[in-house]
Amino acid sequence: MITFPLTLKEANQFVLKYHRHNSSTTGCKFAIGVLDKNKLVGVAIAGRPVARLLDDGITLEILRVCTDGTRNANSFLYDKVRKIAGLMGYKTVITYTLEKESGASLKALRAKVVSKVQKNTWNRKNRLREEQPVYLEPKLRWNIPVLN
Repeated sequence: MITFPLTLKEANQFVLKYHRHNSSTTGCKFAIGVLDKNKLVGVAIAGRPVARLLDDGITLEILRVCTDGTRNANSFLYDKVRKIAGLMGYKTVITYTLEKESGASLKALRAKVVSKVQKNTWNRKNRLREEQPVYLEPKLRWNIPVLN
């Protein structure tokens, strides 16, 4: 497998086609793709933490990891993102999974669950946001060890 840089638009197109429960994301710090036998089989999108209290300048959030089901592509993408994060000077990498998901790819990287996040909406009285059904499912926040 080989990684290469993607634009957010290219990564979001893949997410819209293959992701089971998330739609596209609106911004990022970087996006990468993974090729297997010259075919795009997965993407990762990383950016600032969505939760503003976690946005401390040294934390990177993996906003999306999405594959077409190719074996080991998820773990491969998570590993590449954490390596890139370390090279960029980030001290912490976080991501979220649905509580009902196994997190096997994250466990393989020695990531740890640091909190359970209750279902919630991003809407506020004076700041309406577009909703996704996935927002109403409980999630786990993971810390992924950064490689320097």
